[in-house]
Amino acid sequence: MKDFDEHADIAEHRPIIIKNIFLQAYRSDGMYDVIHAGIYYGPTSLKTDLCLRGKRMMYELCERQGIPYRNCKKWILAQDEQQHEQLDRTRKFASSIGVPTHFVPLDEARNREPDVLARNAVLESPTTGIVDSHTYMSYLQSDFQSKGGDLACHTTVGAIEPLSLGAQGYSVQTTSASGESATVTTETLINSAGLDAVSLSNSILPPKRHVTPYYAKGSYYSYAAAHPRPKTLVYPAPTTGAAGLGTHLTMDMTGAIRFGPDVEWVDDPNDLSVNEERLGAALNEIEIYLPSINREKVMLDYAGIRPKLGKGSAVAQGKGDGFSDFYIKKEEGFENFINLLGIESPGLTSSLAIAEMVDGLLYR
Repeated sequence: MKDFDEHADIAEHRPIIIKNIFLQAYRSDGMYDVIHAGIYYGPTSLKTDLCLRGKRMMYELCERQGIPYRNCKKWILAQDEQQHEQLDRTRKFASSIGVPTHFVPLDEARNREPDVLARNAVLESPTTGIVDSHTYMSYLQSDFQSKGGDLACHTTVGAIEPLSLGAQGYSVQTTSASGESATVTTETLINSAGLDAVSLSNSILPPKRHVTPYYAKGSYYSYAAAHPRPKTLVYPAPTTGAAGLGTHLTMDMTGAIRFGPDVEWVDDPNDLSVNEERLGAALNEIEIYLPSINREKVMLDYAGIRPKLGKGSAVAQGKGDGFSDFYIKKEEGFENFINLLGIESPGLTSSLAIAEMVDGLLYR
């Protein structure tokens, strides 16, 4: 595998990144996110391809650059025979794409994680882990700027005008946090604006190529007690047609655990309030696999919003499930315009591979 730096000659192309918030401002307390194994997204999707390659690149980069991470593994739990069958399908699919998984005997599972309840089966994913995404993004920012990249923070995009369908570049109107307006002309346009990506895309492409954005808010819950504290990520068996993977258990490098996210469809992509009314349902779901949890110590923590291209299943299970893949394309009829839409989970795990793909679309 080539070093990631070979795929991002930023000094040569000197792109400008424009974001409406500072790169790390979304959390200041150190954020840990899951490095996904890539076993949920079907045999032919970009999510599968990019997650598998991105996972390898992520682990290698973290090891090489000293970015905190932990290969803590993940358990997916079955509480009945139907869920066991679902896990067996997941295991067979994982095997078909070269991702190791295996069933853990229930007596071994009880010895390893005595507080975790699995009535029927435990499927272990040994390549799943967590990464300090705050430090990871700080590294990418520093690397980008050290190679000559210009970064405009606290800057919003007001409008983008293709000049001769991009043949003469793109005129980008911006506004800084202080209200100062500026216009930037660029030869290459990469729309990777997350929650705002669809609206920016629709402002450039003709109406027949417009898409509809969907916003799935997920609330997270912290845990203030010292017990129980599993050392393995814990996920319920995926539910057919569900837009998420259930209210699962993750952790940070200190071992502190949190739960989430759930799925709440919202119209406002800026609505980051944690919905207290959803706490009861989350607690009931958590107690299924962690029955000794102290309900009074589970607290509202924060919320995030996933940019989706539909309300279908988060797990690819065949025709009719509504599964939405990443949309990463060099748009036809517009010179040097790369569109990235619906970059939700496993977007972080896939991020280095996505950058590699975009580089290939533009410069190869």
